Amino acid sequence: MDTAYFVPDIVRQWLFYLYRERNIPEIQSMYEVSFQKLSDRYYKTTPWPAVEMIADVVDQDHVFCLLYKEMYYRHLYARCTPDLKQRCESWENYCDLFGLLLHSNVNMQLPNLWMWDMIDEFIYQFQSFCQYRSKVSQKSPEELEQLKKYDKVWNVLEVLNVLQALVDKSGIVAELEADGGAELFATDGYTSNQSNVLRLLGYFSLVGLLRVHCLMGDYYGALKAVSPINFNERANLFAPKIAGCNIALFYYAGFCYLMLRRYLDAARNLNTILMYINRVKQYHTRSAQYDQILKKNEQMYALLAMTVALSPAASKLLDENVTTQLKERNAEKMAKMVRGEVAAYDEAFSYACPKFITPSPPLDSQASSSSSQTAYRIQLNLFLSEVRSQQTLPLLKQYLILYSSISLSKLSSLMEIEEAQLRTQLACLKNKAYSLKWNGTSNDATAGTFVSASDIDFYLDVDPATGTEMVIVSDTVHTRHHAEFLARHIVKFEEILRDLDAPVAPVTGKSIAV
Repeated sequence: MDTAYFVPDIVRQWLFYLYRERNIPEIQSMYEVSFQKLSDRYYKTTPWPAVEMIADVVDQDHVFCLLYKEMYYRHLYARCTPDLKQRCESWENYCDLFGLLLHSNVNMQLPNLWMWDMIDEFIYQFQSFCQYRSKVSQKSPEELEQLKKYDKVWNVLEVLNVLQALVDKSGIVAELEADGGAELFATDGYTSNQSNVLRLLGYFSLVGLLRVHCLMGDYYGALKAVSPINFNERANLFAPKIAGCNIALFYYAGFCYLMLRRYLDAARNLNTILMYINRVKQYHTRSAQYDQILKKNEQMYALLAMTVALSPAASKLLDENVTTQLKERNAEKMAKMVRGEVAAYDEAFSYACPKFITPSPPLDSQASSSSSQTAYRIQLNLFLSEVRSQQTLPLLKQYLILYSSISLSKLSSLMEIEEAQLRTQLACLKNKAYSLKWNGTSNDATAGTFVSASDIDFYLDVDPATGTEMVIVSDTVHTRHHAEFLARHIVKFEEILRDLDAPVAPVTGKSIAV
């Protein structure tokens, strides 16, 4: 029998139990583990059965069929290459699914991971469609004409409207403003006799809005969108309960801070998530997202290397283990960056940045060329222009460190530049020394106060005896915080002892064998 028209009994059984099951841990096991095993066994390079072939197993249930189709297209994107028709069908299914959740009384409960994957995949497919559409040079005239007919499919305004509608309908913003997410954290998102679906979809959509705005280069808007989630106060932060959500939150927020020249905030956020990944990655070795977690880990170390190279004072905010790993991975590249080598920044940015998108369709005049790299080139050039503006500053800092005071004429002679040019560089160094930093008093991720982020301070003055203009370098005293260092290691030692003394948890529960 043709496998395209044959559904194995074990697949039908899995679907039947998934449809009937009401226990959340069991549903999560079937969703996260069994689905992957069945995919590897029966549908490694082919799509799952069409929904019409399995609808009888689930009593033609409309909601379940929409959920199944969402998983169907997610698998299709992961294992196959979707064509234009399938991309459009997946968009229509998301519209139907989210439309139903927004305009009807939802009474079901689903695993939080499933709902995060739903939002994550929704944005990934939008990103994929923008990149697919932009590669005009690889398409025939017929394909380009067909694309014009689907101008509303995966439209950026529609995507943003869907995410914002989920946020508004869920009431998650008011809940987070009321208690900072304490109840959400304490209940793991579940409430007895109430659906958790809209509540969690709203929460994850905030992270989704951060991601979409970041992909379009709107870094301020991205941070503003995620402000209801006070990720700087981690006591009641729900995101760490879902590894993918937490990594996305801090990766995109850290990248936004980097592009906004808020290096201290970028370092703090990247340090937080790198410590988190180091702590939890051992529990995700069998997860389908394990390779992606490791890749994001490497990308964020590359982002951190650029951050510390541009603002050495940011290194003071890093955990000892993060600092050690950073040096092991990027010591040579960081040395090149500190010397002002633009190529090193170019390489690191290309590896670590998100896959930017051009949200609007390409113009007819671009039909003979490819515009898939346009968005990336724009963001790369913006970043490198900032790097080039600081290119001569490392040498200037090296000279200033050698002196407590030096005449402007002598310093210009040492640097082999005109005094007017030296004044410009000194002003630039002074300007770059100040950075906007979150002050801990506001939930708004865009808020902050300007602080000095320099490892050297100086000012210009005139010698009253000679009338010579001088550069006066202030004494900089680096205080070693031994107490903080010892306290951190005592806590780590206690955690190790606690893990060694903890009894082995018995394995309980049942799951469908596949």
